[in-house]
Amino acid sequence: MFATLLGSLPRPPLPPDARPEELLVAVVRAQEAAGLEPVTDGGFGIGDSAVERWRATAALTDRPVKQALLGPFSAGQAAARAGGGHEDADPMAPPDAGAWTEAALAAAETLRADLLALAAAGCPFIEIHEPEAIEIGTDEGRRSLFRDAHRRLLDGVAGAHLSLAITGGNADAAGPDTLLAAPYASLAVDLIAGPENWQLVVATPGERGIVCGALSAERDSDDRPEVLIWAAGYASSTGGRGSSRVGLASASSLAGLPWEVALRKLAILGEAARLADLPARERRLQLDPRAVDIRSAALGRYEPRPTRPRRQRP
Repeated sequence: MFATLLGSLPRPPLPPDARPEELLVAVVRAQEAAGLEPVTDGGFGIGDSAVERWRATAALTDRPVKQALLGPFSAGQAAARAGGGHEDADPMAPPDAGAWTEAALAAAETLRADLLALAAAGCPFIEIHEPEAIEIGTDEGRRSLFRDAHRRLLDGVAGAHLSLAITGGNADAAGPDTLLAAPYASLAVDLIAGPENWQLVVATPGERGIVCGALSAERDSDDRPEVLIWAAGYASSTGGRGSSRVGLASASSLAGLPWEVALRKLAILGEAARLADLPARERRLQLDPRAVDIRSAALGRYEPRPTRPRRQRP
């Protein structure tokens, strides 16, 4: 079982004039201390290209490093809403379907070059974020565009684990036939803002991995390893997937949190992954029994088995 980030971290509490290299070191060390891997640049990557940003992060750790990129469907929507660069365009207006299609397919070609370069450089994990996938629903035009853009994006890309990440809400209505039309090795989903994404998990073929975004990005959320371990266990049970194809993650970006709160959440995430790897009996001993007792967990309470008084010998 592994644990990783979906999204960014807040700025480390370093002086305002801290160099970019210092910020990057701080976010990498924070992930290492929590036991996370693959490690990310936490939104503090250094370099003009995806390869440069990946190499800068990979040079700081002996753990696997993944590179996250915004996917063509979401990038295309942003470009279409910007009106092709016109300053008077309303960024919140519904995007023109034709402009969205053109921009998404163009973004797929540009991003494909980044993927090929990352794979050639030795990047082991590439994560494609598509937050706008939650807007697809049953719209056949958007479904078709998503499929076409991602097939074009992944065409001929080999040598790296390619993962699709969806955060910010429910994308289950789009269905795995749309979201996984391209040959992604795994699917990462936000299970906090998008609880219906469990439907995607269940419908995803067992040979594809699942990354459970089950750690809330809310400051005052009730973060317990038991909840994360349950999520990982359930994902492992679907489609005969097994725990080797399941990981844990933050549900979305932690960038809006105070640094110390983000660190606490990272520690819980890493601890949950560690506990999930233990033998069942040992794992139970380290968890809250109210969360794992088969007789009472569904009721949210725990009642120890009553003990019979010993019979007195005459």
